[in-house]
Amino acid sequence: MTDICSLSLAAVADALQKKEISAAEAARACLDRIAGTEPKISALLRVDGENALARARALDKSGPDASMPLFGVPVTVKDAICTRGLATTAASRMLEGFRPVFDAFAVEKLRAAGAVILGKNNMDEFAMGSTTENSAFQTTRNPWNTGKVPGGSSGGSAASVTAGQCFASLGSDTGGSIRQPASLCGCVGLKPTYGRVSRYGLIAYGSSLDQIGPLARSVADCARVFEVIAGHDRRDATSDPRPAGGYVAALGGGTLKGARLGLPREFFGEGASAEVRDACAAALRAAEGLGAELVEVGLPHTRAAVATYYIIAMAEASSNLARFDGVRYGRRAEGARDLEELYARSRSEGFGTEVKRRIMLGAYVLSAGYYDAYYRKAAQARRLIRDEYLAALDRCDVICAPVSPETAWDMGTHNADPLRMYLMDAYTLSLNLAGLPGLALPVGKGAESGMPVGMQLIGRAFGEADLLAYGHALERALPGIGLPAL
Repeated sequence: MTDICSLSLAAVADALQKKEISAAEAARACLDRIAGTEPKISALLRVDGENALARARALDKSGPDASMPLFGVPVTVKDAICTRGLATTAASRMLEGFRPVFDAFAVEKLRAAGAVILGKNNMDEFAMGSTTENSAFQTTRNPWNTGKVPGGSSGGSAASVTAGQCFASLGSDTGGSIRQPASLCGCVGLKPTYGRVSRYGLIAYGSSLDQIGPLARSVADCARVFEVIAGHDRRDATSDPRPAGGYVAALGGGTLKGARLGLPREFFGEGASAEVRDACAAALRAAEGLGAELVEVGLPHTRAAVATYYIIAMAEASSNLARFDGVRYGRRAEGARDLEELYARSRSEGFGTEVKRRIMLGAYVLSAGYYDAYYRKAAQARRLIRDEYLAALDRCDVICAPVSPETAWDMGTHNADPLRMYLMDAYTLSLNLAGLPGLALPVGKGAESGMPVGMQLIGRAFGEADLLAYGHALERALPGIGLPAL
């Protein structure tokens, strides 16, 4: 096997178990790939090559273990997810140099499954952004066209997977931050049901919205990683105790014959570009060819989802990030004359522009006199949005929708217009408000841009097995988009 990095996760995991390649060979191949592609895409904030190779050699010494489904498989992790001894900064100056003394639950699960962690992916600072241009340290670029954005906030994870630097990555999704970069970079991303994957060890942005999930090159590979990280965690009060598993096994019986696919009229209107609509329409025709039935459904309150989401998310961000004050946590400014100056200077120096904007807006909507007018109304709208999703899913088995209204856009295009940037999440963030699972997969390329187009499948709460099975069946019916030439 000369090109290990081009293999699927399933293929490399099988080869590792059969000793056709060693864990050290797989890790070295990925590290060489990182060295060759990082100057072009900047997907990783830090590479832990020495420790990754030491871990791989230790696995080789102990030998393959069938109880470890990711034995020797190289992966990466978003920088918002804690990794013991490896700096975790959420791409912010506020946490520069922070080295956790513990692993996040999902990272514990990866290590127990035999995965080799290569490094930490770049992201928008504190997961606040849609392009990975808001990182305090570097800007990640799309592997298909380095003049375009990779999406965000898990843009580093999506770019790393697509570029062949790793076989899977962990991201986090607060308003589309797994699905949108997966769509723009042409890989697969799963946002699980809220509570299905523990948030223990995830640096919080919006606590009622955040979910950790996998990104990989295929639905089957995504299912393998999700099988590992899903489950109950007593350290997370929002972790659901229902049994998890069976996600890989569900792929074998996956079929779209007789499946009812819901098409929300609000997501297939004028908001999406022509090339996004055309690629999604072609995928739906392929689904029909497999025996699926297309059913129109309505989600009228999703028109208010952008406003609802940003009120709730910014309010929660304002509360969560209050701890980073230069006293309890985070960067501490030098030379402050009093406590008030210490707070002001530490937060001014530590936080970037977008983070400051969201903290201030969050504090505003929670302030006396505005709570009822904004936050309470947003909470009520959130319930209506969730109820509409549940009603729609009573009429169909899965809902289909575009992920992004556009394919990847040029770097810097929307930076001067925050509202325009927020509208890029219009098709994803309502799902976080509803707490339901969503799977994004590539369905083609834009006829004009030549960039990947993603479509998302939305399912019932804790229905990831069905969602992955449907996605796997659809994926096999599509021609695929290949891999970028880097």
